[in-house]
Amino acid sequence: MAGGTPLNDEDRIPWLCTLHSILRREDSSRQDAILACSALKKMYRHILVNGASAIETEQPEEKPSLKILFVHLDGPIDIIAGRLEKRRGHFMPPELLKSQFDTLEPPSAPENFITVSLEKPLPEIVLEIESAILQGEASVE
Repeated sequence: MAGGTPLNDEDRIPWLCTLHSILRREDSSRQDAILACSALKKMYRHILVNGASAIETEQPEEKPSLKILFVHLDGPIDIIAGRLEKRRGHFMPPELLKSQFDTLEPPSAPENFITVSLEKPLPEIVLEIESAILQGEASVE
C-alpha cells in the first residue's frame, strides 16, 4: 500500500484471489507457471490453491483446485537481513524483516511444498527447486 501502511489479511485477499485466477488461467491453457510471492500464512497459500472458496473454510479441500508446489526458502534471519541490505530500490526495507518472521506460518502437511535452505550456494538452491519440479511434484492434475 502506498505510504508504507502495512497490509492486513483483508487487503491481501482480493490480490490472492487474482493470483489464483491467473494460475487457473495458465493451468487451463496447459501452461506451466512460476509465481513468486511471500505467501507467509497458511490461509494465503490455501487461497492461492483454491481461490475464493478457500475464504469460507480453512480446511483443505479433498481435491485442491490447483496443484501448486510451494517453495519455502528457509534461513536464519541474519543471512536474510544481509541479503536485504544489499538490495537497492526494493519495496521491502530490512527493518520489516522481523515482522515477516513473526507472521510466517511455515508450510506443513498436507500442503505440497519443499523446504530449501538459504544457507546453500545459489546454484544448489536452483538445482534443488528444478529437481523437485522435474520429479513431478509441481505437475498440475
